[in-house]
Amino acid sequence: MQIGSIIAVFFVIWWLTFVAVLPIGNRSQHEAGEVVAGTDPGAPVAPRLVRKVLLATVLAIALTALLLWGLTNETLHHYWNR
Repeated sequence: MQIGSIIAVFFVIWWLTFVAVLPIGNRSQHEAGEVVAGTDPGAPVAPRLVRKVLLATVLAIALTALLLWGLTNETLHHYWNR
């Protein structure tokens, strides 16, 4: 697989994992009882985006590596082409 394809696959996997980890650990303003005037009560109090970006990056690296391993593993190739 060429490097451009690997980067594209990583980018797609990163976005999917980022969207998946966004709701983890969020507390809404309504749940916390701290609704700021003019904002939606469902907005998170502390979204911790840096932590979620790092988690998405680690997961995307692992999933991309697992996918590349699966695509290049000769044992799997022979198993599927029996």
